[in-house]
Amino acid sequence: MAYLAPAEFVTKMVDAGESKLMMSTRDTLIRAYMAGAILALAAAFAVTIAVNTGNFLIGALLFPVGFCMLYLLGFDLLTGVFTLAPLAVLDKRPGATWSSVMRNWSLVFIGNFAGAMTTAVFMAIIFTNGFSEAPNAVGMKIGTIGESRTVGYAEHGFAGMLTLFVRAVMCNWMVSTGVVAAMMSTSVSGKVIAMWMPILVFFYLGFEHSIVNMFLFPSGLMLGGHFTVMDYLFWNEIPTVLGNLVGGLTFVGATLYSTHYKTAPKRAVA
Repeated sequence: MAYLAPAEFVTKMVDAGESKLMMSTRDTLIRAYMAGAILALAAAFAVTIAVNTGNFLIGALLFPVGFCMLYLLGFDLLTGVFTLAPLAVLDKRPGATWSSVMRNWSLVFIGNFAGAMTTAVFMAIIFTNGFSEAPNAVGMKIGTIGESRTVGYAEHGFAGMLTLFVRAVMCNWMVSTGVVAAMMSTSVSGKVIAMWMPILVFFYLGFEHSIVNMFLFPSGLMLGGHFTVMDYLFWNEIPTVLGNLVGGLTFVGATLYSTHYKTAPKRAVA
């Protein structure tokens, strides 16, 4: 469980950002697709546990298994590349430009969405026995989640939008900490333990994660949730993406980069 010092793992963050910008379109899409599919499956797993046990904490405790799997397999979430990709530009790595960052973010978004939607369709089939009957208890719960976190925010107007945005910012503060935490250790067990902690915090506190929501809300629409596609996009997905961007880039990427990579000069002794 060897631990890397901050200066070491922040260098790995910048290297990872550069690597993602240089990755081929095919590999970027495949890795993003699988990340979205696996994280969506973990969300379905956690909701199923919470419904079957009546204890949301148990679901939150076990949800990080999906996050750990996808990062150990080298797949990419939009929330992670929000934090890592810009660091290569800030460090002026060869070929790293803001246009390449936007390209990477766009491809990862598309891949994550496609993967999450695949899992959403598969789970909707399972929850309704091939759409031949009403959703089971888990399917009904997912529909309720979709309503409360779209029209539920809309009922509060600006205050609801502010709450949604702040939840999204705090979400990627934790999720990107999980991404970085995987770089703190050189062993599988160390990586898993380090990733598990911040992901548990984000999920149990109900923060807004854009890729998890790519599963929950399309699933909710398929399972009879009383909200619309526009409700989902305007009152959740778009603000959540923006909040995730702000949270990951400021609270994790920029702070670690500025203090552990571009360290300020030491104070002179009087």
